[in-house]
Amino acid sequence: MILQKQISTRAWGELLLLGMVWGGVFLAAAIALEEIPPFTLVAIRISLAALILWGVALLRGSRIPRGRRVWAALFVMGILNNAIPFTLLTLGQTQIESGLTSIFNAGTAVFGILIAAMFLKDERLTSRKAIGVLLGLSGIIYTAGFDSLRNLDLRSLGQLACIGATISYAFAGVWARKHLSGLSPDSATAGMLTGAALLTIPIALFAEGLPSFDYSTRTLGALLYYIPVATAFAYLLYFRILEMAGSANVLLVTLLVSPIAILLGVLVLSEALPARSYIGFGLIAAGLAVIDGRAFSTLRRSFMPKRT
Repeated sequence: MILQKQISTRAWGELLLLGMVWGGVFLAAAIALEEIPPFTLVAIRISLAALILWGVALLRGSRIPRGRRVWAALFVMGILNNAIPFTLLTLGQTQIESGLTSIFNAGTAVFGILIAAMFLKDERLTSRKAIGVLLGLSGIIYTAGFDSLRNLDLRSLGQLACIGATISYAFAGVWARKHLSGLSPDSATAGMLTGAALLTIPIALFAEGLPSFDYSTRTLGALLYYIPVATAFAYLLYFRILEMAGSANVLLVTLLVSPIAILLGVLVLSEALPARSYIGFGLIAAGLAVIDGRAFSTLRRSFMPKRT
């Protein structure tokens, strides 16, 4: 079982900052996709972020991973945590709104709890977690709509791609627990992105050819946010919060990302989501609140009489 640490004021501030940074990812991707095809965008994001993080690791004097087994584990992690989900989310976003993509992405924690319970002995699926998972899954299904499961058009496939990305993220969490313990966050993150780049660059070149890099100022601005800020810096901030607040608390960032992404989509891209999307996100958020458990513990302490 993951023990929950108390969150300091500083950790709350950095958690909010991470939510804001990741909330802007979907807007940046939507802008970049206007000129850059999806596989190329993913390859550029992963490879340049890997270079930045290797620079950070070297400046900090972090230990470079060594050994064939470690690099094989990092390669698999890069596929599960970067290559597959980044590609599926980007492909999905070519068919659905950025805000809706972020709502599906919020299901990562729900699938993470479910898959961890299936493969990790210390992540037992308690009755409370089971209720939270069911709430979250119902929110994901409701957001997608039952018609998406019956009539597969491009929009439906885009939604299913986003759901597939969250499942890949969940398997990545299990893989990291089993095979990547003991590595420094800097070098481990740079290593997994390097593994992902080794896969995504050839795919992008084969599917879409060489990138032109003759992009508009708007697209270059999106890339400047998308890669060094929302990928490299965000990973460093994530691991910092993880160390301060613990893995259970860092999941709370999921509840912050979607509202920010939805707001940016409305203000910048004039997106309009159906009411079903907001109801679905509410169910996902309720499921995460149940999984977290602290809100209900606080209510119970507030309203139940103390024993004397």
